[in-house]
Amino acid sequence: MRSYRRWALAVAAATALTLSACGSSTDGDSAETADQGSGSQEPGTFPLTIEHALGTTTIPEKPERVATVAWANHEVPLALGVVPVGMAAANFGDDDGDGVLPWVTEKLDALGAETPVLFDENDGIDFEAVADTQPDVILASYSGLTQRDYDTLSDIAPVVAYPEAPWATSWRDIIKLNSEAIGLGAEGEALIADLEEEIAATVAGYPQLTDKTVMFMTHIDPTDVSQVGFYTAHDTRTLFFEDLGLTIPGSIAEASEGTDQFALTQSAEQAELFDDVDIITGYGDEDGELFEILRSDPLLSKIPAIERGSVALLPGSSPLGTAANPTPLSIGWVLEDYVALLAEAADKVE
Repeated sequence: MRSYRRWALAVAAATALTLSACGSSTDGDSAETADQGSGSQEPGTFPLTIEHALGTTTIPEKPERVATVAWANHEVPLALGVVPVGMAAANFGDDDGDGVLPWVTEKLDALGAETPVLFDENDGIDFEAVADTQPDVILASYSGLTQRDYDTLSDIAPVVAYPEAPWATSWRDIIKLNSEAIGLGAEGEALIADLEEEIAATVAGYPQLTDKTVMFMTHIDPTDVSQVGFYTAHDTRTLFFEDLGLTIPGSIAEASEGTDQFALTQSAEQAELFDDVDIITGYGDEDGELFEILRSDPLLSKIPAIERGSVALLPGSSPLGTAANPTPLSIGWVLEDYVALLAEAADKVE
């Protein structure tokens, strides 16, 4: 175990950083990509070496104390019956303000476990709080860690970062990387298979979704719709569409080429670029006010999906609002509602 004093010296040398879970800008320090996994090493054996975008991590022995930072990483050990010593507090979709999403609470209850230490990440990684939990490993395969974040956390414990780009790790790879890091790779593969079966069974009930093109808008400022923000083909929200039988429109695919950014913007004056979009989804509100703003705008109203109303806005910051960003425990919780909402929009496509 690395000493707290060594960590404290490292933090003293680091500058304060800010990080917004699931919605911050990417950092140029993490542009390099790396292969994931431990090569030909027998699964579940230690020491274990994992390569990722920010370096190479060696985990000397099977971790007993698992900490996680950023969004969703804690759901992997929990799904596999391992309770983290600390995890990031939910800062989106938290319906009761306790910092824990309902599907996580349900799993903790099923395991008979108390809520782990919650790290407040509204102003960035809380390095001191992470160190206080004395972890053997820190899971961050889905995150926006900068190189400096990674280096500082690595002075606390071995860190598993994202394989290619910030906030771009698919739900399958989140499970693969995080489960491997805690010596439960085979169990992780079984979890992936179970979730794939559940998704397929749910989607089978909505054939109208097949091959429809869909775009996910980023958070929309109702006072300024001069820009259209959208998640790229690298983002997990967009990647999840393919699991649901949907397709990524050419406009989004082309815009995503040559960048590892998870979100981009386009001037509303060029709204015709999105003529190939059948369905638009995004974060909205309960009463439909945001959709009315989009439909009344002289530029955005020309987008066919908005004009015909094939728009499925997720309600506010409720748990359903997190549905589009699939995670191991949330998929089963919100899948039916999310797919039904998209199907309702698909019914309006001629």
